[in-house]
Amino acid sequence: MSKSIGSITLERRVDALFSRYTAAGSPGAVVAVMRDGTVELCKGYGLASIELGVPIRPDTRFRIASVSKQFTVTAALMLAAEGKLKLTDPPHKYLPELPPLPVTIDQMMRNSSGLPDFLELLRLGGHGLDKPARPGDLLAACLRNRHLNFAPGSRFLYSNTNFLLLGLIVEGLAKMKLGDFLAERIFKPLGMTSTMLVPEIDTVIPGLAAGYLGDATTGFRRAAHAYPQGGEGGLTSTVEDLLIWSKHFDQPTLIPKTLPAQLAAVAPLTGGHTNNYRRGVGVDDLRGLATLGHGGLWPGFRTEFLRVPEAELTVVVIANLGTIDPWRQARAIAALALEGNGKIKPLPAAITEAEIKPIAGTWFNAQEPSLFELAWRGGEPVVTQNGLPFALGRRVDGWFAAERGSFEFALKPGRAGTLRVDLGAGRVLAFKKLGRRKAPPAAIAGTYVSPDSGATWHVRRGGEDYTVGVSGPLIAGGPAWPLRGLDADTVEIETPGSWITMTQLAHLERDRTGRIAALSVSTGRIKKMRFERVS
Repeated sequence: MSKSIGSITLERRVDALFSRYTAAGSPGAVVAVMRDGTVELCKGYGLASIELGVPIRPDTRFRIASVSKQFTVTAALMLAAEGKLKLTDPPHKYLPELPPLPVTIDQMMRNSSGLPDFLELLRLGGHGLDKPARPGDLLAACLRNRHLNFAPGSRFLYSNTNFLLLGLIVEGLAKMKLGDFLAERIFKPLGMTSTMLVPEIDTVIPGLAAGYLGDATTGFRRAAHAYPQGGEGGLTSTVEDLLIWSKHFDQPTLIPKTLPAQLAAVAPLTGGHTNNYRRGVGVDDLRGLATLGHGGLWPGFRTEFLRVPEAELTVVVIANLGTIDPWRQARAIAALALEGNGKIKPLPAAITEAEIKPIAGTWFNAQEPSLFELAWRGGEPVVTQNGLPFALGRRVDGWFAAERGSFEFALKPGRAGTLRVDLGAGRVLAFKKLGRRKAPPAAIAGTYVSPDSGATWHVRRGGEDYTVGVSGPLIAGGPAWPLRGLDADTVEIETPGSWITMTQLAHLERDRTGRIAALSVSTGRIKKMRFERVS
């Protein structure tokens, strides 16, 4: 097959980006680049199975996790076009077992509903992705909850609950399984023959890569997960099929042909603030060119589906190793492919260690509440919030901002030793550097119950240390969670995990006598959920 010199050059430069994963015994990734409808690169690096020595190829299947969301939304938009669904309706109209909350289906599609993430609801009860669950358990978590993180439509906050429920609504209206609907109405008509929705984790899927954690230094290990998946993240696919899907954005054939435009349609938040999450896809900027796409994250699998419509460019990177960063790699590859494009703007100057050193440390806002650590790590500034690290880059306006859109976070030095932190939707808060932590008050010991998550927390004191014994709808017992004080009214609680160690903050709510009556708990995707104290 003939190749242009440009394609050969691009391939060699991408080879250099992924060279470390071609070492013997390493998992890796697959990369695809399409421009003007022509595939310029489609190549695997590393092993789909270390145990069997099977290499990654363009037709290797992967779990693409949240890249699935745009397909679930597309299914719902098809039903809306047929008059079976209204985007302004609340979800409980179609799932009457749900509590009647003032949320619309369109807000769910845009991650502005305020519904807490069911993964977080279950985690607060001690249950993680490595522990077995059934589809009914995931729905039950949604049915228990009556809490909203904020007024619907007022903010963006990522939540898998939105798309799990949306998939169930599609099933009820179509009177068939979501996977069957997607296959019949989307995958088969487009020729996406290697894509399917696989809810059960024990399904045999020919050509599916195994997922891994770790790295070449510490060693690789199989990633464990035991959760069924639905409309929020259950697809397995290939880079070739995702290129077919990308082509549909440019030349739509599915009915209605306005589907790609509906996915990208703008809807401002309350107050006119911008929401860069559209319907199952996010928009961003790559050096002056608008992008549209989505990432996916699941134990041992990471995906980035990136479109640069103005340049008719698509880059897809899918990895079967949790330490590979497809978001960053896809943008690096896109920048290589766009060299010479006159519309590409120069990169802003990199943030320097000298700029971070004076403001490095742990920062806290008690009213939100929110806590993060800012450090210089691996040659770049890194924020760790709720246990999750993310890198910062310089924006053109001078703010230091989270590189990826799933985190609404930007900072700049403020007055009197504070940091101004933009958390999205016009909320710019002053953070103060945390000094010496205060010990938790002894009176915090006791039992707390959350009706919305079904979790029970037993806060115990052992000498100077405090821990939380956690039980929930799916599990009792397990390792205790360490609890540390922050200030007189806030504590930080750590959730140990085999994949990610998460943290959450709990604000102490007191009655008129000063007694601690409840904990108001905030995680990355749950805000101010009440845990009532019980005798």
